[in-house]
Amino acid sequence: MAILMAIMTTNSNKILTVIIANLGSIAAVCLFIIAMVPNLSNNALAAETIPENIAKRADLTPEEKGTIAIFRHNNPSVVYISTVKRVINIWTRDISEVPSGTGTGFIWDNKGHIITNYHVIENNKTARVRLNNKKSYTARVIGRSKRHDIAVLKLDGIKSLPRPIQPGSSKSLIVGQKVYAIGNPFGLDHTLTTGIISALGRTIKNRTLNMDDLIQTDAAINPGNSGGPLLDSAGRLIGMNVAIYSPSGASAGIGFAIPVDKVNRVVPNLIKHGRYIRPHVGITANDTANKLLIKELGIKGLLILEVEQDSPADKSGLIDSKLVNGDLILGDVIQGINGKPVEDLNDFLDIIEQYQINDTVMLEVLRQGKTRLKIPLQLFMH
Repeated sequence: MAILMAIMTTNSNKILTVIIANLGSIAAVCLFIIAMVPNLSNNALAAETIPENIAKRADLTPEEKGTIAIFRHNNPSVVYISTVKRVINIWTRDISEVPSGTGTGFIWDNKGHIITNYHVIENNKTARVRLNNKKSYTARVIGRSKRHDIAVLKLDGIKSLPRPIQPGSSKSLIVGQKVYAIGNPFGLDHTLTTGIISALGRTIKNRTLNMDDLIQTDAAINPGNSGGPLLDSAGRLIGMNVAIYSPSGASAGIGFAIPVDKVNRVVPNLIKHGRYIRPHVGITANDTANKLLIKELGIKGLLILEVEQDSPADKSGLIDSKLVNGDLILGDVIQGINGKPVEDLNDFLDIIEQYQINDTVMLEVLRQGKTRLKIPLQLFMH
């Protein structure tokens, strides 16, 4: 009897174990089904809420395709520039490097020259340059001009660089034409913004900047865009972004760029000499005034607005323009230099910069809109 009870007890335990095991499996299956029910319900609900009439994307417009092509072609040539400064811990006397500024630049040629604004690098001897492939290199600052707010960096030993940006001309720009800016606003690298040319021949004068003949654009330009390219609809470089006008420090739809004609004139000088060396004449002129001169009076040439005292122009007897009782009294209009025609400020500077300090050039001048004169001018160092 005891044996029978033991057998029964043993069998009961086995049966109980099997039942418990099966119950575990059944519970797991139930839990799985319960877990799936919400998902099935959600999926069904999601399927019901998906619109049946989703419109297919039409082909991109020609304008969109053009914008994309311009960005893809030029973006690899745009670089991110950062500088550091050394600071000393007053307690430990340890020296460490901290970020001091950031900006944008672009590849100028196949020799490793990179162009940016002077205020991006200021007095630094080196800067970090990050290419489109995210690789960073140390570049030497080999030339700078504070007056023009242009600086040149040099990357050494880099075998394969992206193609240089193709320079265009700013001489024939028209207010209203479309422009594109690529840069690193607020450190957000390779950002594209678009807009139009809002005005030409703008002048900025404040305690930190004194520049004239700038391009004004409503393309969003923010801190960090400085030194980046401004492109036209053909993808050509037409300017270098330099400043914004904004009470808040962010874009307010008023940005400025250095015309590429000035960049083309200054950069080779900086590469060759490390600084900008040009003969000094001592006149103030503006292309906007020239256009009005041509439009209103049909006179071609460079209208002299002001003559600097004791300058070469002053010593040669050139006369500036004056406002008398609200009327403009024309001064001298320079129409040629050594037989080469002058129609605007860029023509004048291009010709003058072909000569050396102490050279004498012959100016062809129209005085007060009436008398044609030839006036010799000796060039001094600025």
